[in-house]
Amino acid sequence: MATDREVLRDLWDGKLPVCFVLNDEEVCDLQTPEAFYLMVPRLSYFPLVWDKVRKHFIKHVHADHHDMEMWLDYNGTPLKWHYPIGLLFDLYAYDTQLPWTLTVHFEKFPENILLHCGSREVVESHFMSTLKEADALKHKGQVMNTMQKRDHNQLWLGLQNDKFDQFWSVNKKLMDTSSTDGEFKHIPFRIYCSDEGPFIQKLVKPFTEDSQPKLLQNLIEEIFPDTCKQVCVITHGIELSLDVPLQWMSEHMSYPDNFLHLCIVSNTS
Repeated sequence: MATDREVLRDLWDGKLPVCFVLNDEEVCDLQTPEAFYLMVPRLSYFPLVWDKVRKHFIKHVHADHHDMEMWLDYNGTPLKWHYPIGLLFDLYAYDTQLPWTLTVHFEKFPENILLHCGSREVVESHFMSTLKEADALKHKGQVMNTMQKRDHNQLWLGLQNDKFDQFWSVNKKLMDTSSTDGEFKHIPFRIYCSDEGPFIQKLVKPFTEDSQPKLLQNLIEEIFPDTCKQVCVITHGIELSLDVPLQWMSEHMSYPDNFLHLCIVSNTS
C-alpha cells in the first residue's frame, strides 16, 4: 500500500495533456494555425502555464488584439482561471477522451463570467487568499498568521515552479494537527455539481459529537440531506470511495490551496 507521502507525490505529479486551438473567428491568416499541445499540472492554474500558448497564437490574431486578455473555453463554456486545472477537467470533461481540447480567445472577454487576470500576481493573490481561508477553517488562522513572508513566498514559488519539496516543506505546517487534538476545527471543502451552479461550502467538523471520524458519506449526507441517492464524487480524476475519512482526505487529497475540491459528476440509484 502506498504511504501517505506517496499519495501526496502522486497527486502532485498528475498531469493532463491539453490541445489548445485558436478560435476560428479570430484567425487573421489565410490558414488556421496548428494546434498547440502541452502537458499541464492538474494542481496548477491555467495562467501559470499558458505563456507558451499565448506566444504560439498571438502572431495569428489581429495586431490590435495583441494586448487583449487571453481566455479559454471548453465546448462553449468559459473556463474560470481561478479554479485549479484538475478541478476544471473533472467538472467539465471527466469522461472526455484525451487530449483535452480547449479553445483560445483574445476577443470578447466574458465579463459576466470570468474574473480578470492581468498578471501572475493576480493568481498569487487569489491563491494566498484561499490558503488563508482554509487555515481559518482548520486552525482559526493561527498557522498562516505565524508564518513569515518567506514562508508565503515559498508556498507560492513551489506551486508556480512545480516544486513538490519546496512547497511541502512549508505546507506541512498547514496540515499539522498536533495543536488541535489530532484534527482540524473544520474541513475546508467545496463541492461542485454538474449543473454548473456555484460551489457548495459550509462548516463541517471532521469528527462526530461522539468522537467518531466522519466519512465522505457523512459529508454528502450533510450537504444533500433531502436525497437518499448515492452520488459519484470525483477529485484529482479519481472516483472516491464514500468510506474515506474526511480528516485523512483533507490532509492528503487537498489541492495546494488546502481545499478539497469535490465534483459530483453523476447520480445513481
